[in-house]
Amino acid sequence: MDRARQIAQAVLYECHPYHRLLDDRYLRGLHPEPYAGGRAGLSWMMQTQCLVEAAPADTVDVHVRFLQLVSREVARARGGELEPAAELTVDGARYVSGLEAREREAAVSGLTLADLAAAAYTMRVDVPGDQEAAWLIDARGRAGAVLRCWETLHGQAVVRAEPLRDRLFRLTVKVANTTDWRGEDRAEVLRHTFVSAQSVVRTHGGRFVSLLNPPAELRPLAESCRNIGTWPVLVGEVGERHTMLSAPIILRDHPRLSYAT
Repeated sequence: MDRARQIAQAVLYECHPYHRLLDDRYLRGLHPEPYAGGRAGLSWMMQTQCLVEAAPADTVDVHVRFLQLVSREVARARGGELEPAAELTVDGARYVSGLEAREREAAVSGLTLADLAAAAYTMRVDVPGDQEAAWLIDARGRAGAVLRCWETLHGQAVVRAEPLRDRLFRLTVKVANTTDWRGEDRAEVLRHTFVSAQSVVRTHGGRFVSLLNPPAELRPLAESCRNIGTWPVLVGEVGERHTMLSAPIILRDHPRLSYAT
């Protein structure tokens, strides 16, 4: 895993504090628009804008990543049937009912800046709802099962580029949760949320401009970039400008992990 991917992975989970899941201050993510639209402090979309020094024929790849909450239910085998259980221990391993997170990602590669300047590109970000069961086996046979289920999610990412001058574009990535969920329960809405949503943009041939420390001649353009609910920073080795991570927490350019090598 390259350094940029390591950082993006760490940030994905840093934004998801399980122990304070129902505290509105920690609901970092994109909620269904019908739910978030009328609630201050909650978002259904995020927008990344950054500058890229590149030729019109240069390309970008866009990755949208988030966590989806999955319901985990433990069931104990009794006879030929399963019955719900708060927890179950099988061969020394303890299984507990609750919530867990599953990584989701949508990506598109090879978008030329010239094409994005001519017309925006829309990428679907959809997850079909489903369920799965994993049997728990001990020496006597089937002791129980872990049942997991998740909801259907719908979203999109709209990518466009605006030429500003020769070999300079403003790139915009707008990600939205378009799931049509109209409930009211705070716990239930998390199952329909793009938790810790982030976008990662890579350029082939071009170079991104730091928004935190841009060259003096580009500072006015950098300051005009409008980022909503997200903060884009350069990631990768120090000095590299091929990858931009945009996430709902404030970072510096080229962040490092204490355990990264």
